[in-house]
Amino acid sequence: MPELPEVETIKRTLAGKITGAKIKDVEILTAKFIRNVPVADFLERVRDKRIVDINRRGKRLILDLGKDFLVIHLMMAGRLLYHAAGDPRAKHTHLVFWLDNGAELRYVDLRHFGGLFLHGKEDDTPWTSLGPEPLEDEFSMDYFQRVLGSRRGKIKSCLLDQKLVAGLGNIYADECLFQAGIHPAREASSLGGTEVERLHRAIREVLSDAIAHRGTTFATYVDGEGNKGEYASMLKVYRRVGQPCANCRTPISKVRLAGRTAHFCGMCQKAGEGSAAHRAD
Repeated sequence: MPELPEVETIKRTLAGKITGAKIKDVEILTAKFIRNVPVADFLERVRDKRIVDINRRGKRLILDLGKDFLVIHLMMAGRLLYHAAGDPRAKHTHLVFWLDNGAELRYVDLRHFGGLFLHGKEDDTPWTSLGPEPLEDEFSMDYFQRVLGSRRGKIKSCLLDQKLVAGLGNIYADECLFQAGIHPAREASSLGGTEVERLHRAIREVLSDAIAHRGTTFATYVDGEGNKGEYASMLKVYRRVGQPCANCRTPISKVRLAGRTAHFCGMCQKAGEGSAAHRAD
């Protein structure tokens, strides 16, 4: 699933191409991807509207259409691609936005889990309940210390809770915990002040680095221009089970936590409460 770095990369690759463009028409090839309004309503509210801006909130892309927000949730395998009108279409192209600059913005989804949502600016939006953006000032050490101190769940599960912090998923939660030297099964409330500080710093560093390398591609993710991310070769633990730790050469392990797989180094990320583990540089 595209996480914060991938969605941010898509936003950045599209911003200069579609901001200010007008949507002349929409070709809906698979109607079920319009998730929350009737198709006729969707078309009426999107046709002839200018894309004022493109933003991201958590793992969602948000196109500002003036009176409405067009929210695109890519989920497992969604893509939003900018193409010249004559380019061949991918097999799983489900919607095409025809722009007045002669290009097309195409929504492609192999797995059919994603979708498009239309919200009036006066409506409650789906990101109202999301936690702070981890690269913004609102994600402060005071905030992070306070919310973790009140949580009894495993720290990996807490990092995946979008109400706690927006945009983290399996890949980057594992990488951040490794960099901070914290075992994914530790109780969140057991983390000491220094550990929370290390984790807070790791979240910002890992996400910033992943964005700088245009995200992580394993199979389906590409940016708005169709290019793969470059961060996969830099991952320290995610999908590296049995491979040597970059720090200590201990084979990377995995464990199931609340139905999700967590990858870690058993030497660098001790499971015992309050244990000290060196940080990956």
